[in-house]
Amino acid sequence: MQRRTLMAAGATALLAPVSGMADGPVLPPELPDGTREIVRPANLPGKTRMLRLTDRPPNYATPTDVFADAITPNDRFFVRYHIDAVPPPPPIDDWVLTIGGDAAVQDIRLRWADLLDMPQIGVLAVCQCAGNRRGLAVPHVAGVQWGDGAMGCAEWRGPRLRDILLAARIKPGAVEVYAGGADAPPTPGPPAFRKSIPFAKAMDDDTIIALAMNGAPLPVLNGYPARLVVPGWTGTYWVKHLNSIEISATPLANFWMNTDGRVPAGLFPVQRPFASQATETTVPVTEMVVNSLIAEPVEGGEVERAGFRVGGVAWDRGTGIRRVEISLDGGGTWLDALLAPPLGPYAFRRFTLDSGFMRRGQYRLVSRATSNAGERQSEVLKANPGGYHNNVPRGISVTVI
Repeated sequence: MQRRTLMAAGATALLAPVSGMADGPVLPPELPDGTREIVRPANLPGKTRMLRLTDRPPNYATPTDVFADAITPNDRFFVRYHIDAVPPPPPIDDWVLTIGGDAAVQDIRLRWADLLDMPQIGVLAVCQCAGNRRGLAVPHVAGVQWGDGAMGCAEWRGPRLRDILLAARIKPGAVEVYAGGADAPPTPGPPAFRKSIPFAKAMDDDTIIALAMNGAPLPVLNGYPARLVVPGWTGTYWVKHLNSIEISATPLANFWMNTDGRVPAGLFPVQRPFASQATETTVPVTEMVVNSLIAEPVEGGEVERAGFRVGGVAWDRGTGIRRVEISLDGGGTWLDALLAPPLGPYAFRRFTLDSGFMRRGQYRLVSRATSNAGERQSEVLKANPGGYHNNVPRGISVTVI
């Protein structure tokens, strides 16, 4: 991809009026009434037909039907901010990424052109908010009441984070790598959004600084001009509008690491624990759990009794999907779905099932996935204060006519 093409496409206006659309959204019936009343379809700059949950900060979900495909288009990819301050896109020749820290031998500054001159790799990976499906938890918990749409799968392209860290030269004893973005609070008081990842994860082959998404520049609302991509981990670590990296011999201590985004220790399976941030009682939410979603037909839809296709996607932390089962009777009996060829360990894997002839009536369709690690979706909700990692098999209701 040519630098000039990336620059031209990335320099679009950010702040424009949000316009509503006439068609009402298809929402999970489990969402709380207050959320159902405020969710509206909307267009945003660079985004079409999204579902608005909040404007300040901007949180917009991808409609479920988009997940009938394994790759989520840029203009339908969800928007998630913790802080009510979306930075305007900088003049690309003025943008600088600083790299330093107490475990770096030297401080360096890299411009956008410098990153483009480094070896580029592409990684197909799911970016998912840890609070995806929070709005479906019973009892409900505080936070943005997401349905299924706080996620998407894209091809991310850019230099390896490892190559950038090596350019700063690393001292012995590095423990974590901190990432900071330009989306700072608009007023003094709220803590700036900074996250850290273990040094070993930062050095992974697939951990990159993305400059492009699905063959185009990052959308402004997805982190232009650069964002951290941490495949297999929840989106909270995928820091947008990246402008600083620190290599440190000490764990990052701030609100976003020590208070927010934590779960009871041992509640969820983790292949590579974040040991430097763990306590006896809680650990940070990190690796995604195995999950699946039916994207077609849609909730409340009508289908033909001659037969219809059940389709959707499944994903996990990066071991890959071994099996997806579909129930046409609300979980009473299960059938194996057909899996599409894998696109990569961190990507969505599509599944389909032909229902065959069905009698007229109401039906509850449910999917559940099993990973290559042998982990299957949880039959019961693993309750936690943040509503994280809701991977209970999801059902939708349809009418056979």
